Amino acid sequence: MLLPQGLAVNIGVKSNGITGHRFLQEAYLSPKEPRSETVVAGYHAYDGRYTECTVTWEGTQFRVESAHDGTGLVVLITPLKLPARPPSLIVEAGMLWNRPGSVSAQKNGLLAQAGTHRFLVQSTAPTLAEALPLTGKHLSVLFDKVIGLSVGTPRSLDDIRRIVRQERLAFEKTLARHGTLTETYLVQQSALAWNMIYDPDLRGVVAPVSRFWNTFFGGQYVLFDWDTYLSAYMAGLDNRPLAYANAVEATKGIDRFGMVPNYVAGGGLGSPDRSQPPVGSLMILALYHQYHDRWLLELTFDRLLRWNRWWPTHRDTGGLLCWGSDNVPPDGAAHSWQGAAYESGLDNSPMYDGVPFNPKTNQLQLADVGLNSLYIADCKALAELAQVLDRPGEATELKQRADSYSKALQTLWQEEKGIFLNRRTDTGQFSDRLSPTLFYPMLAGVATPEQARRMVTEHLLNPAEFWGEWVLPSVARNDPAFSEQNYWRGRIWAPLNFLVYMGLRNYDLPEARKQLVEKSNQLLLKNWRESRSVPENFHASGVGRLPNEALNRSDSFYHWGALMGFMSFLEQGKVESPKKTAP
Repeated sequence: MLLPQGLAVNIGVKSNGITGHRFLQEAYLSPKEPRSETVVAGYHAYDGRYTECTVTWEGTQFRVESAHDGTGLVVLITPLKLPARPPSLIVEAGMLWNRPGSVSAQKNGLLAQAGTHRFLVQSTAPTLAEALPLTGKHLSVLFDKVIGLSVGTPRSLDDIRRIVRQERLAFEKTLARHGTLTETYLVQQSALAWNMIYDPDLRGVVAPVSRFWNTFFGGQYVLFDWDTYLSAYMAGLDNRPLAYANAVEATKGIDRFGMVPNYVAGGGLGSPDRSQPPVGSLMILALYHQYHDRWLLELTFDRLLRWNRWWPTHRDTGGLLCWGSDNVPPDGAAHSWQGAAYESGLDNSPMYDGVPFNPKTNQLQLADVGLNSLYIADCKALAELAQVLDRPGEATELKQRADSYSKALQTLWQEEKGIFLNRRTDTGQFSDRLSPTLFYPMLAGVATPEQARRMVTEHLLNPAEFWGEWVLPSVARNDPAFSEQNYWRGRIWAPLNFLVYMGLRNYDLPEARKQLVEKSNQLLLKNWRESRSVPENFHASGVGRLPNEALNRSDSFYHWGALMGFMSFLEQGKVESPKKTAP
């Protein structure tokens, strides 16, 4: 696609034999339901100067490489396996989003007029006299050999091969800069680059969690918001524009909802009843430490402060915060137990099994260790931003709120068990369901050094609970729900590992931190090497999905999965991070 003009060139494949499916017009890296094709991701430069993927469909396997050298786009399609009757390659061209322009069929290809620019879309193979029932203009060529396409300046097959090779080598040079972390960087960069989209509503580029979710919301963008903040920090390793785009677009949701919602999507969709884990200020602060752009703080601070003030007003019971969902239509999960669980980001966590939803307070009746810890960390991060912006009144307000909730959070410490525990607000009873979120008081700097030591030695490194070959499960291994391995019921999730790691950085626990980083990175690389996947979550056996497992258990190319490797860059000092917040 040519941006921002909106000229799109699409490659499809039509079977010329008797097969179950006759035409492949779209292909997905990470489908949520069975599809006829599989796509394996290769390189994808952020700026599109080089991309590569391999597609398998109906007995045909081929590699698609694209490149541009500033004068036009070239595409090289190489057959790797062909059926007895080779398929046809279909090249469509058209304008998206009602953008002005036109495409007409010419004797030697397609002629596109996009704004003041004219582009010839041409193949290196002779076109077939094949008319297909497609709405756009198209070319058809027999796919029995390597095919080259040029958009703009007409190119020979040799020219196309040369440009593709040149841009591939240039991309590989960018990888080599990362030394021992080259492969880890490739996984992270691929997870972000392959999921980048241009959205006409936003008039810019963002990286949603995965391409599938955009189709689920009608083909427009959707941002799940703690996911998007965490990916912004990840992109901040070397792609400042993408990092800022994700962080700012997530924060803009506050304008409409008064808080960052569970999700925002094109067409004005969103979740007015519920928010998500408050990690935004932490990530904005981290990006400020990386790049020192004061304007980013000036753009986001007031919005983030509004969100910070929202939590005590909407989610406080007895001085501690609880997840909730307001009575605001039209979302189907609004004002329910499920809506409150969605707000936690841990949609079906066993921590919330049997916890009543109070329709009067709009809250789950559970003072949540993870939420209160993240909120305290949010207050402290915002207070630091207020000081940078020379706003002492807000800094004092935020520090006072952090102190108040820190004292309340300490009442959830259980000395005999050596860990903070969630507590029911209706009965006063403590919950014995253990999750990595119970380690978040280290992220908030609330745990004392002795409390942090006990949590790590007695629970985090305990193989009966969280430790093992692959870590960290989303519920303790000795919990009855662990064996279900159903989404947040026992599977391993990168954001949990990442936030626990960030907490460990606040304390003198280097060995636990180092092991968590190494184990996380190895789990990520294991899946990348075996299936070229970046899983949304991991089965406790160390794979994204078991062979016959339902596709909705784990999206296979979901950007926050790469947080498992991003910790390695933090650990080696390749990325700036907020200062320690521990006492």
